[in-house]
Amino acid sequence: MSTDRILAADLVVTMDPENRVVTDGAVLVQGSRIGAVGRREALAAAHPHATLVHLPDRLLMPGLVNAHMHSGFLRGTAEHLPVWDWLRLHINPMHRMLNAQEAEAASWLCYAEGLLSGTTTMLDMWRFMEGSARAAETLGNRLICVPYVGEHPDYDYFDRLDDNERLIEARHGSADGRISVWVGLEHLFYADEAGQQRAIEMAKRHRTGFHTHCSEAEVEVAEFERRYGCRAMLALDRLGFFEAPHALIAHAVWLDGEEIALLARRGVAVAHNPVSNMKLASGIAPVEAMLRAGVAVGLGTDGEKENNNLDVFEEMKTASLLGKLKGLDAAALDSWEALRMGTILGARALGLEAETGSLEPGKQADLIAVRTDTPRMTPLFGDGPYFNLQHNLVHAVRGSDVDLTMVAGRVVVEEGRLLSADLRALIDHVRGLAPGLFARRAAWLAEHETGSVQWTGPGA
Repeated sequence: MSTDRILAADLVVTMDPENRVVTDGAVLVQGSRIGAVGRREALAAAHPHATLVHLPDRLLMPGLVNAHMHSGFLRGTAEHLPVWDWLRLHINPMHRMLNAQEAEAASWLCYAEGLLSGTTTMLDMWRFMEGSARAAETLGNRLICVPYVGEHPDYDYFDRLDDNERLIEARHGSADGRISVWVGLEHLFYADEAGQQRAIEMAKRHRTGFHTHCSEAEVEVAEFERRYGCRAMLALDRLGFFEAPHALIAHAVWLDGEEIALLARRGVAVAHNPVSNMKLASGIAPVEAMLRAGVAVGLGTDGEKENNNLDVFEEMKTASLLGKLKGLDAAALDSWEALRMGTILGARALGLEAETGSLEPGKQADLIAVRTDTPRMTPLFGDGPYFNLQHNLVHAVRGSDVDLTMVAGRVVVEEGRLLSADLRALIDHVRGLAPGLFARRAAWLAEHETGSVQWTGPGA
């Protein structure tokens, strides 16, 4: 008996190179992969033994890609602070107190949130990520694990490169290839020279990616000049980080034209985090300049504590609006560009464009169904002179409008309900653990009034 399925909807948004939209469309799912994309009648006639799943008042599109996030459960508790005070008094003391059980519970909850809002692929920079891999294996999301690493004697509140390497050896390519492990550094300044060189060597030897935060805040520009006599991207290149098989920079707010040209030339990708950059008053990244240069720019939510949600639909809207504001140009970062950043361009930023990010034959069946019978999607024109589909998806839709999520051919959210775990139990588990983490952090801060050591600011 055939296990092929045809998912049929009013519209199929492929995000292929032509941004093709199929009315009365369908996607043939064969095992974990897409067999065909086309009109419903044609696919049903060509595959009569496939199970037809009709999704009225829905559109199908690729699952979203979150190119930079952090698991956690500090949501709403580290507010209205500049980035250095935020790190010094809230985030890094949390990392110091965090235990493996809490870290895993955070990943379960955050990956569930992502899946419920249509995100099928997530790059997570977090701690104790064996638990994160367990969560993704069960929940069903595609995951790139990037351990938070501090390889410096002054920054002993992160994972170490030894932990990172063990995770690569244990988990890279697991869960039928859904889980990858990259080399991570929280920031270049959180590693000494030996740690920097070991991180580069590890990425090259294991043939995996490298990811770090950089050029997020303006203060970094002067600090890189002081330490290395050049701007940040030039320093990373000279040190050898761009020799990794794949390199991805989070934020990249404070780049000049020379740095952007360098990223394009070296094939280095960027994860743009518009909501986080606004909330922490970090600045507006030169996204249009990067796109024009050919840099693969994906979208990241950053963590729940600096966002305060993991809704990539919201990031697409914010990225578009912020691009317009930066250039004082209402035509900047149009809706198709924003959609591509949240789908196929995000996949390219992660080196996964051959597997996911668009609905094309041969790719993984990572797709979502978005409701079209909502006030936010009305009126909706999927063809003709008033075509507005892409604008509604970027500027109107919310993650809660997703009611079906499929990853590698497996339905993990149906009718808006998480199928792969008990969401209520995940919420209750975090609610039970959170007070202990906050109490331990408060006790530590009572003994260390200036907070964690930072490379700039008090205690530096």
